[in-house]
Amino acid sequence: MFGPIVKPKDLREAVQRVAEGGRPLAGGTDLFVRIRKGLEKPGMLVYVGELPELGVLRATREGLEIGAARTHSELLESPLTEPFPILRKTLGTIASPALRAMGTLGGNLVNASPAGDSLVALYLLEAQVRIVGPQGERELFVQEFIQGPGKTGLRPGELVVSVFLPYVEGEPVSYFRKVGRRQALYISVVSLGALVWLDGEKITKARLALGSVAPTVVRPRAVEEALVGRLAHVEAVQDLVSLLSSLVQPISDLRASADYRRKVSGNLLLDLALFLQNRK
Repeated sequence: MFGPIVKPKDLREAVQRVAEGGRPLAGGTDLFVRIRKGLEKPGMLVYVGELPELGVLRATREGLEIGAARTHSELLESPLTEPFPILRKTLGTIASPALRAMGTLGGNLVNASPAGDSLVALYLLEAQVRIVGPQGERELFVQEFIQGPGKTGLRPGELVVSVFLPYVEGEPVSYFRKVGRRQALYISVVSLGALVWLDGEKITKARLALGSVAPTVVRPRAVEEALVGRLAHVEAVQDLVSLLSSLVQPISDLRASADYRRKVSGNLLLDLALFLQNRK
């Protein structure tokens, strides 16, 4: 089903192996599923899960650098992620504890699924993806890196080393909810994450991100701008429901129809307003 698994001694060798056609491997929770289904048949797997550069978890004055091989569980348990509650909210909804203990942030990122829960947080936090390859190092903002379902900005021979999260100014309220067909281990039909800055009950700034409603995560900028100056009440955002629904580009599949996804997207805006209204 796949070729040999090699374990490079350092990052330089890992880049060389990937440039030779190897497929990077860390947790493997997504990759091995694709291999079993016959969707991928890599000639060589390059195990990068123990490379120091991909295991970094380092706070700086500007933000937090997270190695691509750090697992979801490690990030949930680390005090260094406390300044990013939206990241914790999304990671806590991923699969089961066993899968969170194996799955990595980098794997979730490279998988580039529009239903990827962690991607919603990365879009809200305006994360930067740090990449290394035969031509050296470079960075892309997450919205540049993710180009479509399973499609990224990686060039031949490149791999993701880490993700950088800049600290968010102030103390925004974090919100995340996903809707699915089952209550356990489900893939979201629609998800909405938000960071909302408040002055009393008035919204002064907002970031929204929707998953599973387009080829990539959607930041509905028009709705973000329209929320500014409004009260954080359901009645005050009612007229924005149709606008939000119009900004998504869902498909119909086995899990839900496009019309259902549009309707749920708008309803989640009301749920966000209710969450803000009832916060303590």
